[in-house]
Amino acid sequence: MTNMATVQPQAILAFDHLAERYDDLFTKSLIGRAQRDVVWNVLSQTFRPGDYVLELNCGTGEDAMFLARSGISVAAFDASEQMIRIASQRLRPEAPNPLVRFSQLPIELIHQIRPERQFDGAFSNFSGLNCVVDLNHTAGDLAALMPPGAPLIVCLSTRFCISEMIWFSLRGKLSKAFRRCSGRTLVKVDEFPFNVYYPTLRQLRRSFSPAFIMRSCVGIGITVPPSYVEPWIRKYPKSLNILQAIDKVLSSRPGFRVLGDHMLIRFERVQA
Repeated sequence: MTNMATVQPQAILAFDHLAERYDDLFTKSLIGRAQRDVVWNVLSQTFRPGDYVLELNCGTGEDAMFLARSGISVAAFDASEQMIRIASQRLRPEAPNPLVRFSQLPIELIHQIRPERQFDGAFSNFSGLNCVVDLNHTAGDLAALMPPGAPLIVCLSTRFCISEMIWFSLRGKLSKAFRRCSGRTLVKVDEFPFNVYYPTLRQLRRSFSPAFIMRSCVGIGITVPPSYVEPWIRKYPKSLNILQAIDKVLSSRPGFRVLGDHMLIRFERVQA
């Protein structure tokens, strides 16, 4: 199976249709900001001014522009042409001479990237890699773009999201409560269905080996719920502060870090 054969056209169409609403649904939401703050904290500790960083599934460009404001150059890619269009529009008034370059390219085709030099690191935020059938190929493609010692930060949806299980179980929607547990589910965005995969932490470590070794893993959204709970959080905003405080205590504990809405993993490129 070639990399091109594993691209999901329906997923690309789904995110094209979602692009105009994405920032309102997630980026600007209370839950979205709470979850993104955890990622930004790790990105800030990982990358330094002057670094040249690769971003996969950049969406509307929120993370790339955050790094650029710290003097970090970002080559940002997304499969969705509409996401890239919106990201580019947002970039123009903020940075007339930007450190960010947005380009349309599916993750499965990143072997086509010809960077000006090797990247100092790479990252993929909020579940883009969950749409990839074969992460072994992705790991190999990334390894060719990064030198030994370079960090790779990936944020994926977990297989077992305890807050999702509780939320839907209390509403009698058991199929939704446990939809991730099989490792794959068919998601429908507007009229476009596509597969979403939920690898375990062990499977991810295996997929990225031997070119990458895991250095750390933290859970995101262990008690902070997924973004579809935003209406409830808006009704009880003080509860979010409590849930964030609980997450800080639990996020690095092995028994809990894989039970959040997402897990944030730091790999390091090693000499295979």
